[in-house]
Amino acid sequence: MGFARTCSVALVGVEGVVVEVQADLEPGVAAFTLVGLPDKSLTESRDRVRAAVVNSGADWPQKKLTVGLSPASVPKAGSGFDLAVACAVLGAAERIDPRVLADIVMIGELGLDGRVRPVRGILPAVLAAVDAGYEQVVVPECAAAEASLVPGVSVLGVRSLRQLIAVLADEPVPEEEPDERGRPDPLLAGLRMPGSGSATGMHSLGAAQQDQGLDLSDVVGQTSARTALEVAAAGGHHLFLQGPPGAGKTMLAERLPALLPGLSRQESLEVTAVHSVAGLLPAGKPLIDTAPYCAPHHSATMQALVGGGPGTARPGAVSLSHRGVLFLDEAPEFTGQALDALRQPLESGHVVIARSAGVVRFPARFLMVLAANPCPCGRFSQRDTLCECPPSAVRRYQARLSGPLLDRVDLRVEVDPVTRAELTERDARGESTTTVAHRVREARHRAALRLAGTPWGTNSEVPGRELRSRWHAASGAMHEAERSLERGVLTARGLDRVLRVAWTVADLAGHDRPDATDVALALQLRTGVPRGVPMAIGAPA
Repeated sequence: MGFARTCSVALVGVEGVVVEVQADLEPGVAAFTLVGLPDKSLTESRDRVRAAVVNSGADWPQKKLTVGLSPASVPKAGSGFDLAVACAVLGAAERIDPRVLADIVMIGELGLDGRVRPVRGILPAVLAAVDAGYEQVVVPECAAAEASLVPGVSVLGVRSLRQLIAVLADEPVPEEEPDERGRPDPLLAGLRMPGSGSATGMHSLGAAQQDQGLDLSDVVGQTSARTALEVAAAGGHHLFLQGPPGAGKTMLAERLPALLPGLSRQESLEVTAVHSVAGLLPAGKPLIDTAPYCAPHHSATMQALVGGGPGTARPGAVSLSHRGVLFLDEAPEFTGQALDALRQPLESGHVVIARSAGVVRFPARFLMVLAANPCPCGRFSQRDTLCECPPSAVRRYQARLSGPLLDRVDLRVEVDPVTRAELTERDARGESTTTVAHRVREARHRAALRLAGTPWGTNSEVPGRELRSRWHAASGAMHEAERSLERGVLTARGLDRVLRVAWTVADLAGHDRPDATDVALALQLRTGVPRGVPMAIGAPA
């Protein structure tokens, strides 16, 4: 009788559970039994592992073989256990010393020829292994850079099972040709740049793509919208842009990620883990260090937005835009069910997906930008001449964005059509992304100093009760906002959000605390009603 064990990782969302892979050989009729709550793709590993072992030049044991995955109560899915199963079997057959395998975590899929192929979720799997106290991991060679992002772990990248057997048995390591088909993941074929087609109904901009010619100075006019964009970036406030087609709503949204500060190390690991689980890490860039941008098509389902799907739950657009920007263009065209599903992650910063097999949690702290036309034809602002939509159609169209959803949006701005004078003016270009991003970083720094020692990092995260009790506006600054509450223009939640925005405006302007002008601008950005204050925010003194 032979016995050996090694380890792998089962992913539940972006959290991993270390799984002990045990192999037991007993005399009897040759058979291969896999136990421990495997799914169909994992059950099929029996045939993949057998073929890979034989084609790697090792003998397959002709005995009764039982492979157990412990803990048995944790659902296990995917092909990432292949490498661990193969090595456990070879350890039980004494082709490899079982003592060498006991403290190693192995993650990888095996081809029938013995090649080791990448799987999704390498980064969160290695993070889970390190948290469990393991110091050595084996991954596919093409995923070694991703695994090496985790400190305190020794990473071995292998191209084939043959190479791994040689390393573990202390034998000369054979040369293998690199497998160029390991990257990129086939899902990357669904990504597109703005303006190009996509069959998936969703696109994302990577760090390198965001910098290719997308500058805020390209936006002509739109002083109010540019100010709202700056405030949104500085405080993490959600934004609603309403205006006719061609006014620049999409241009503004696409330039928002570049205004956001770079991600910290911890934030980068969070974002990279989500994209790793989704299989969307760009080739050659294992760490995402800039704010992601995700713009799902209005035909996207609720599962595509918040995550889920058949079988193992996958992250949706709200998680792919974690620590970045989620842009919903033509927002009223999304289904009401999909839009209402956003309300919970907007408040909590995460998505919880309940299935019969268990509960999956994905991070989802994103900055949401909604864009909409004023009516179905988009020309409601010019109704006297061009818009032909009946009033009932306009009301139905605007009612598709529910009150509870819009109440969670801090900034609401009308994006007016660009005039001929603005378009042809020689000096019509506004401030560049670099200039505005510098003010945003300074404002975030002020907020970070004020919020030091608290669980919040931006003004948008601070609860209203804390703002009212710990950080007060200047005397008399909130009078107009409080009158709006009494008249029913603002809800209690809306008043708190006005105060949050006022603190962001004060941070941008370099004020110690919001004064009446800061609150008036915040109130105007919230309600869309002019308050007689300048919309442009100058550089702080």
